[in-house]
Amino acid sequence: MLFLIALAAAAIVGFVLWKAMTDQPSRTSTRSNAPRRSAAPDDDPEFLRQLDERLRREGEDPPRRR
Repeated sequence: MLFLIALAAAAIVGFVLWKAMTDQPSRTSTRSNAPRRSAAPDDDPEFLRQLDERLRREGEDPPRRR
């Protein structure tokens, strides 16, 4: 019986240590400090602004937004 309790306790401690070591992001990671990029050009407000400016310079009407 004592063997089963020790085995269960070791499994629980091992699981907690494993979760503590793998789930926390690195404190020295530069990824969290990097600016977030848009997934696609049409999601990027800066891209859309530049597109509108270029179309106005060329004399074209900008596409209508939904």
